[in-house]
Amino acid sequence: MNKISVIGSGYVGLVVGTCLADMGNMVICADNNENKIDELNKGNIPIYETGIKEMIKQNAGMGRLRFTTDTEEAVKESDILFIAVGTPPLEDGSADIQHVLGVSRDIGRYMEGYRLIVIKSTVPIGTGQKVKETVRCVLNERGADDPFDVVSNPEFLREGSAVYDFTHTDRIVLGVETPKAERLMMEIYEGQARNGVPFLITNIETAELIKYGANAFLAMKITFINELAQLCEKVGADVLPLARGIGMDKRIGPDFLRPGPGYGGSCFPKDTRAIVKTGRDYGVDLSLIRQTIEANERQKLWAVRKIKDAMGVLEGKTLGVLGITFKAETDDMREAPSLVILQELAKEGARLNIYDPQGEKEGRWRLESIKESTEFCTDEYDAAKEADALVVLTDWAQFQTMDVDQIFAAMKGNYFFDFRNIFDRSLMEKKGFLYFGTGR
Repeated sequence: MNKISVIGSGYVGLVVGTCLADMGNMVICADNNENKIDELNKGNIPIYETGIKEMIKQNAGMGRLRFTTDTEEAVKESDILFIAVGTPPLEDGSADIQHVLGVSRDIGRYMEGYRLIVIKSTVPIGTGQKVKETVRCVLNERGADDPFDVVSNPEFLREGSAVYDFTHTDRIVLGVETPKAERLMMEIYEGQARNGVPFLITNIETAELIKYGANAFLAMKITFINELAQLCEKVGADVLPLARGIGMDKRIGPDFLRPGPGYGGSCFPKDTRAIVKTGRDYGVDLSLIRQTIEANERQKLWAVRKIKDAMGVLEGKTLGVLGITFKAETDDMREAPSLVILQELAKEGARLNIYDPQGEKEGRWRLESIKESTEFCTDEYDAAKEADALVVLTDWAQFQTMDVDQIFAAMKGNYFFDFRNIFDRSLMEKKGFLYFGTGR
């Protein structure tokens, strides 16, 4: 049984720590946010993620998982230390690693004996070496020479299915420098190894770049189908069978070929900007990724233009908005396309009646600048009441099964903008809607 501390109890840290505990390890989740830790100790979970609440309750009850604000305790009581703090973007697009280095200093300050330091945060290339230098510097200041290893072990978790992704991962990447570090990491993931999960063992720098490269490629794939969707509308093609036809090629695959109002979330926007900045730092113009970022911003404005072209002047019009989180099954609003789209619609004078199953709490403060133009509703039918148009921005499952007759009856107008293509055009038109999909 491994003694593990996960320092940083945000989205990644909480999922990783809970799943490691569920694998039979003794886990401490540490965070300097006292309110967050207090809530976790009371059984209140700060994120919306399928299955996480039940798993935390079970493992905490069995004594395998506990929460603390005491970093010293976390470092001293564990042999394996996962760093899972945030790396938010700076103005120049680079990732801010000050919190990662701050944790590294704490580790150097409090460690006694060998420690395996595992970087789970998404960090730019070279961070692993900076962590090593930081820990060693603090040890030297203490007059200590305790041994340690640093490992890059990037996460590939999708919000909304993160627990499943951790327990059913399609690969585990380990950037290691010593046989001991590799052996200890293989012991941690022994269960996955028995289940046939492939492992990629490489150096630290390559492991760091794999994470950024994977996210950048997926962002390009989303942007690719979004641009083809715009072309479809001009030439009379349908993007849905187009995407299926492209995805049937085994070299391409069907995933991430679903058009929409643009990608968002905590990973793709931040990581694409960060890898472009790294390229600039080393004299490499990553033009495909740079153009992906620009095209994604245009996609959000394209959605606004589509509404304006169909409805004309939006001043005084009421738009019912279904879904504002960046994707379904999460409460995360970071970089959500809705943030740009709704602010642009508000500038045009539209009134926005918003409903999202999990997005209201975060949405209220993120949309504070247009609060005079917004109203949060109790459900999709409330959002549709007296609306001139309905706008679907997030494909929550409950929207797909809503009573469209009741929606139609509640609305004043009949415009229906389905930016996620979750409804059938012919059916919606038979119901009396003026239906607008994406790329159809």
